[in-house]
Amino acid sequence: MRPRRLLQRVTIAGLDVDLLSERGVVRLVLDGVSSGDGGWVVTPNVDIARQCAGDPACAALVSRADVVVADGTPLRWLARLGGTAVPDRVTGSSLIFSLAEGCALEGRSIYILGGAPGVPVRAAAALQYRYRGLTVAGAASPALGFDSRPAELAQTAAAVRAVDPDVVFVGLGFPRQERLIEQLTRELPGTWFIGCGAAIPMAAGELRRAPQWMQGFGLEWLFRLLLEPRRLWGRYLRDDLPYLAREAVRSVGGRRAGHR
Repeated sequence: MRPRRLLQRVTIAGLDVDLLSERGVVRLVLDGVSSGDGGWVVTPNVDIARQCAGDPACAALVSRADVVVADGTPLRWLARLGGTAVPDRVTGSSLIFSLAEGCALEGRSIYILGGAPGVPVRAAAALQYRYRGLTVAGAASPALGFDSRPAELAQTAAAVRAVDPDVVFVGLGFPRQERLIEQLTRELPGTWFIGCGAAIPMAAGELRRAPQWMQGFGLEWLFRLLLEPRRLWGRYLRDDLPYLAREAVRSVGGRRAGHR
């Protein structure tokens, strides 16, 4: 296993998070591509942090990523309560645009993996229209549950290997996308992989993103909840909010203990 890059980091909700801005992530990835040194980026939000807290295997998976950055204002709040400032929230739904732009400017290729049939192709077309000169090496929408069927998993991996892209956006949801990414990094050591969740349908225009003012106030989760209440109410209200409250209390308590 490749050792994780030694970047400046802080522990938030039990996860070691790198103190990188979005621009810093883009520069690190593009410099890595130029030197033939690949890797993978995980962007944990509160829900991912909660899953990691309850599942050591998920926590270990995140810890093996090369770059871990805070996706979500609530994690930045937790860091601040603990006495540390995180420079920026770095979301998969933003990275798909900023990295695509960087790849277009530097002549690099991307691959889009995940989403409903047709969505990755539409995302690719939208990104190419937005960033002239962007090379899309491929776009694929594997069948639901493909990663649990060895033959289909091998076929998907072979398709990515065949085109040898510089950056791959994988949108399968946590932790499925990270498990697949970990396998693919061994087969394509010079490629960078981004676990980007719902970023692919957002890039395709299939899923709306919260207005900037809601993002700034940490209310993107509320916007998503209003768009998809049946799917997200249990995750956000029953599971994530109580977890966030407990972590906030723990962060404040840890800071006070440190001062004493």
